[in-house]
Amino acid sequence: MKRILGISAFYHDSAAALTVDGKIIAAAQEERFTGKKHTPDFPIHAIQYCLTEAGLTIDDLDAVVFYDKPFLKFERLLETYYAFAPRGAASFVRAMPVWLNEKLFLKKLVFDSLREIGDYNKKKISLLFPEHHLSHAAAAFFPSPFRSAAILTIDGVGEWCTASIAGGEGNKITFFKEMHFPHSAGLLYSAFTYYLGFTVNSGEYKLMGLAPYGNPHVAQTKKFIDIIKTKLVDIKEDGSVWLNQDFFNYATGLTMVKDRDWEKLFGFPRRIAETEITQHHCNLACAIQNVTEEIVLKMAHEAKSLTGAENLCLAGGVALNCVANGKLLREKIFKNIFIQPAAGDAGGALGAAIAAHFIYFEQERNADGQHDQMSGAFLGPAFTVGDIEAVNGKFNAVCRRYGDFNELTKYIAAKIAEGMVVGWFQGKMEFGPRALGNRSILADARNPGMQQKLNLKIKYREAFRPFAPSVLAEDVRDYFNLETDSPYMLLTAFVREARRNPLPADYDDLPPRDRLSCLRSDLPSVTHLDFSARIQTVHKETHPRFRQLINAFKDLTGCAAVINTSFNVRGKPLVCTPEDAYRCFMGTEMDYLVMEDFVYCKAEQHDWQNKEKWKVTVDAD
Repeated sequence: MKRILGISAFYHDSAAALTVDGKIIAAAQEERFTGKKHTPDFPIHAIQYCLTEAGLTIDDLDAVVFYDKPFLKFERLLETYYAFAPRGAASFVRAMPVWLNEKLFLKKLVFDSLREIGDYNKKKISLLFPEHHLSHAAAAFFPSPFRSAAILTIDGVGEWCTASIAGGEGNKITFFKEMHFPHSAGLLYSAFTYYLGFTVNSGEYKLMGLAPYGNPHVAQTKKFIDIIKTKLVDIKEDGSVWLNQDFFNYATGLTMVKDRDWEKLFGFPRRIAETEITQHHCNLACAIQNVTEEIVLKMAHEAKSLTGAENLCLAGGVALNCVANGKLLREKIFKNIFIQPAAGDAGGALGAAIAAHFIYFEQERNADGQHDQMSGAFLGPAFTVGDIEAVNGKFNAVCRRYGDFNELTKYIAAKIAEGMVVGWFQGKMEFGPRALGNRSILADARNPGMQQKLNLKIKYREAFRPFAPSVLAEDVRDYFNLETDSPYMLLTAFVREARRNPLPADYDDLPPRDRLSCLRSDLPSVTHLDFSARIQTVHKETHPRFRQLINAFKDLTGCAAVINTSFNVRGKPLVCTPEDAYRCFMGTEMDYLVMEDFVYCKAEQHDWQNKEKWKVTVDAD
């Protein structure tokens, strides 16, 4: 029996994961414990949770595995600065002290950091360093249902590799093709994230959400696509890309692009964060989303050609682009697709651990072809009744505890149907960026004003941001053109034609704000401007309590779908603890909170009008 701890840290989205005999026991992002979104800090709290969950100490571990090779990354850094010299002097001066004092001595840093968790015998620990893309590929393939599969990893950059095609067979992964820095589909997308005024490494999903506000058929969008494909990136038939470094600054600079050169290309300056979004911003977002989808599809075709596989596993940050994933699904290049729910760097911790189990320790692997090993992504901490009662006492919270969960779900379903917004806190916390029904905010997808209410009064974020529906798996085809399960909210599909509403004749000419107010379907608050939605299918096996609530809503309203968004506010990570949940509930305009069997009504709380006490600080992201 092998007990293995995986770690990702020091760049962004630090996390830890623990496997025992190849089974994923626990996994969590450090941000959930510290409140620092996308934190690069060593994941002390996440490690402590994983060890506690498994009942282990550091001395019980067979290996500790870090998710990439720091010396290779340092090599890339030095060679890049040398190649671009004398450009990048300021960036070089800024980066070198961190590497020379810390990152270059990562082995010592990891060992020393583990001492903060508890004393241990250093000689008993095997410290391993797989390559970054092996960690990603392992995180996608080994927990997948497939005995064999093609593995496509697309991200910004690891050590040198920016995209890779591999094949998985049993307990082995073989790499066939790689693309190397500075040429990167992920960095191309991040460059546009930056230019459109969002934060790199966290705002890419905002860019994806903005893209449908663009019109792909107008001359400006077509011109933008042409500029991208002729001036910025050369897309090869195999999906590999060559980026014209004359226009980019990320290799050696402190910004992603050369702002003045891009302004000349596109005809407008870089958008400053929080300023108005106009149609040309939307059209540029639409253009880069279109180009990214082309790249992903070509890479997928190449993966099919190289492996001949029927199944595909996706990982890397670009695998979180659910719009591209949906298009890939509809192309039917592969029979089946599995996307790692923590596809970004956080999932690298899991991949590192499980790669060590199957590859380094050469353990046997079983896959039944139907069920993945992610446990619904519910791999984080759960909390007891005593934990909740302690919060009730600390804040003098008013609540009702239900002895019958069926009665609770009927009551909450009725409140959702009445237009109330509900914080839903149950069981084990999700691993990965999506709330999947255990740390969620829920509302009525049929309510035409709910998208605006949630964005402005609950989440405190941009009005254009879309929301996702959670749908009973057996009913999903009644609402969406989706022929497969989507348990991790990583696929988009289109609303069925019968549910769509006709749009005004001048719809395409309306400004984004006015188009947003048009009722596009009978599920208006989850139907995006292109009639798509990012769907979660809810299953009895992995989501029993969440499924029961949606079923109660269906019994009451006839609708088997609810809005599901993450239980947080802008700039903050998903809530972890009961105290986190209560504070978030009190600091926003949520109407109800449910924590396990406890129900809280905002209007009944003693301090619900004490805005200073419960003020939520919103960080830009």
